[in-house]
Amino acid sequence: MVNIGDQLARRLQAFREFHTDLERYAFLRDLQDTNETLFYALLGQNVEELLPIVYTPTVGAGCKSFSRLFRKPRGLFLSMPHRHHIKQILANPLFDKTEVVVATDGERILGLGDQGAGGMGIPIGKLALYTACGGIDPATALPILLDVGTDNEDNLKDPLYVGWRHARVRGAEYDSFIEEFVAALAERWPHVMLQWEDFAKSNATRLLDRYRDRVCTFNDDIQGTAAVATGALLAAINVTGVPMREQRIAIFGGGSAGCGIASLLMSAMIDAGLDPQDAARRFYLVDKDGLLIDGMSDIAPFQQPFLQPRSGLSGWNTGNPNRISLLDVIYNAKPTALIGVSAQTGAFNESVVRAMAKHNKRPIIFPLSNPSSCAEATPADIERWSEGRAIIGAGSPFPPIVRNGQPFSVDQSNNSYIFPGVGLGAIATHAKRITDRMFMAAAKALAELSPARANPEANLLPRVTQLREVAIAVAIAVGKQAHAEGLTSEVEADGIEAAVRAKMWTPHYLPYRRAGTKG
Repeated sequence: MVNIGDQLARRLQAFREFHTDLERYAFLRDLQDTNETLFYALLGQNVEELLPIVYTPTVGAGCKSFSRLFRKPRGLFLSMPHRHHIKQILANPLFDKTEVVVATDGERILGLGDQGAGGMGIPIGKLALYTACGGIDPATALPILLDVGTDNEDNLKDPLYVGWRHARVRGAEYDSFIEEFVAALAERWPHVMLQWEDFAKSNATRLLDRYRDRVCTFNDDIQGTAAVATGALLAAINVTGVPMREQRIAIFGGGSAGCGIASLLMSAMIDAGLDPQDAARRFYLVDKDGLLIDGMSDIAPFQQPFLQPRSGLSGWNTGNPNRISLLDVIYNAKPTALIGVSAQTGAFNESVVRAMAKHNKRPIIFPLSNPSSCAEATPADIERWSEGRAIIGAGSPFPPIVRNGQPFSVDQSNNSYIFPGVGLGAIATHAKRITDRMFMAAAKALAELSPARANPEANLLPRVTQLREVAIAVAIAVGKQAHAEGLTSEVEADGIEAAVRAKMWTPHYLPYRRAGTKG
């Protein structure tokens, strides 16, 4: 009989002998394609070491090098020239067991921009975490790249590029292609869960709004990011002592992710007793044109609720009243928390961090942009500039900082704390839809697991080695909320935990027996 323990030891040794993270990424992708059981056993038992390779930050380099690393097909590449054959492609019996789909069009991969077909690395990586952390059977998980072309000239000139060599299609033709995809998906698998991933600002929110009431779907960049930020901020309250209704939050990056975070945090403030209008005024969204203010041009509908009224800024002291900077916001609004989703490296510079520390005994600073090369600041710099007082959460893994003379692990406030559990809960309870209240339930479940609840000097979030336990807690909370909203009828409230645990897959070898034999 094969001893999986020996195989794991050999593969881990081989993994550690590579010299670069991209080499390690390629090694793990090859293992995933040749022996999924061994791959998931290795990932599950060494999640802290392997997560930065399978997921952010290395997955970004994997996407940029996707065509050159390509060895074996995984998932589906649905391209515009084959739009009328999507139904036939999805009908392949290989996909009969599909329960969860992660789809991207590759236009906004992390903070790296348009990667075209190389964006497939993101759905593959996300679904790897669905299995490793959320226990989703890999046989039921399908990554999909919606290939509508690319505007990345390096890809178009690359002779090894695996995607459709065409300028990115937009407008009505793009919308028609997406509609054909969603309609075919819903017809093939009426109960499938669809996760949208790394779509550009111009498409992310409107596609979610268009389809959220037609299929069981969510956008991880909008809702997953919002939930983990909300969970981490709710946990930070245990440290700062400033209640939710008194928070003032500056968000650097006013796109779909930033507005998604603001929307969920605003709901948390309303839950805490604030009037909706008062809650909305506690958010300061700063984009490329400065603070978002009413009357500005090119405001997207999803940004509208968070525009600051000009009348409320009359007493502000600013360098340029026509473009109010992040630093202006900090000095005048005195935010208690600063969240970055801008992909602007170094945007939280020394002046910004020191201004936050000047106005707060324990400033909350979350540079959440991925990969780590796009982070608004490094945790080490934030720690130094805030004189050790900042509560830090980063989107990617960083080395430990030194706090009180001891190494201190920085919280990776990453979506991996949320989306595996959301998917598990929705699938286990056969939820018809995924709502914002379900993401609020996920955020609160995460906050309940915060080590800082018992010890304010501890981390905000559990260690990544506990991601499987986190996913179970989140899944149960999501399932209960789905039941409370009448979105699941196949599982009773008292059976949700059992349904969640029964759905979880673990990697192990099945016994072989010769065809035609009995027993």
